[in-house]
Amino acid sequence: MRFRLKALGLHLLGSVIVLALVLGTLYCGWYRWPGWFLADALPVVTVLAGVDLALGPLLTFVIAGASKPRRVFARDVAIIVAVQLCALIYGSALLWNGRPLYYAFSENVLQLVQAYDIDAHEWALGRQQNPELAPHWYSLPRWIWAPLPQDPNEREKIVTAAVVGGDDVISMPRYFKRWEQGLPDLQKQLKKVDDVAYFSNADKVGLKALMRTAGLATDQLNSIPLTGRGKPLLAVFDPTSLKVQAIFKVKEQVRPRPKARRRGRPPSRKK
Repeated sequence: MRFRLKALGLHLLGSVIVLALVLGTLYCGWYRWPGWFLADALPVVTVLAGVDLALGPLLTFVIAGASKPRRVFARDVAIIVAVQLCALIYGSALLWNGRPLYYAFSENVLQLVQAYDIDAHEWALGRQQNPELAPHWYSLPRWIWAPLPQDPNEREKIVTAAVVGGDDVISMPRYFKRWEQGLPDLQKQLKKVDDVAYFSNADKVGLKALMRTAGLATDQLNSIPLTGRGKPLLAVFDPTSLKVQAIFKVKEQVRPRPKARRRGRPPSRKK
């Protein structure tokens, strides 16, 4: 048993170090708040942790034995590690391909743009026509403005395609502009919390409570939704400087448990 516990501990330690390095690099580079939440990366990370931190070390604990020949034990561990590496590579590739590249203001909403939102053709056009804001493999998340083009024909094509589920302007780096250039339009789209779409009335009550706790006004034109593949967030700006003051997550509503019915004889009916 001591040998098995030692093998379990060593395998678990190695798995923790490798997974922490991979996830730490991705988080510090691309997935810092609010990217991790908006990209809905938790399911992928959960599977990675399940395979690398639970299943792998557990299998090592099962196959370990002091009486087993070392060559056979090393072969079995190598097979387990190979499966772990396959899962790690697959999960890391998913996180890499979905890494946040932009927080884009377009029309009346802020949106997360992930790497797989931009296809190879738009990637190439962006480098040719707008190299300053075009993405590269090493690009870190940037705040940008993604207005519709001035050309009415191009504008209509993009709007029509977006309505039927095609590419929107936030997937076209050739049209991106610097964040500062879009601030006047952003200011026009800021609303009071009660008037912001994407949130229920109960959500807005919770968001206003968070804003008051942070010392932010709830009756000013200072809010706009920030959306992605996860649940939307609320971005709050300073109405004057237009700097982001806070980004709030909607708190989960705790539903009260139904009261248990009291057992007993039903009340008698009077005739």
